[in-house]
Amino acid sequence: MSLIKPANSSFQVAPSIGPDGRTGAFVLAPLGAYIQYLDERQGPARSFTIETMIQATLLMTTTGMGLVFALKRMIKQHRQWMIRSYAVALTFLETRFIIGIFGLDQPFDWANVETVVWACTAVSLLVGELANQVYELRTARPVPAPERVAKIVAASTARP
Repeated sequence: MSLIKPANSSFQVAPSIGPDGRTGAFVLAPLGAYIQYLDERQGPARSFTIETMIQATLLMTTTGMGLVFALKRMIKQHRQWMIRSYAVALTFLETRFIIGIFGLDQPFDWANVETVVWACTAVSLLVGELANQVYELRTARPVPAPERVAKIVAASTARP
């Protein structure tokens, strides 16, 4: 979902992006897992189907959490979960990019593809969380020095 901040500073949800993202997460992700299951006849191992189900579950979970927070108008948490969701969704693109750039599809081997997909899935939430933390660091306001010193002195003189 895209957020637009109008002049009166109340948030409105732009409906043009939200439904497309939800469709991708809640319809196409399980469909992709099912198609991967059907593709087992072509040679990939069952572990590849399990990975695809894990990836679909991650995408649906992160998008679902983002949707819940958007509906509750908890915009900060919505943004954080949607960044995680985008990181998970990008694994589909990252996998194809890595396989193509490094020529891991020549000659084609299911084990190479599965390894790249597992690696991209494994780091997807880490990348999303790093993006959240960088955003928080860049937008955090520093505490003025006198207040910081007062907090340190108060903490050191406080008795448990």
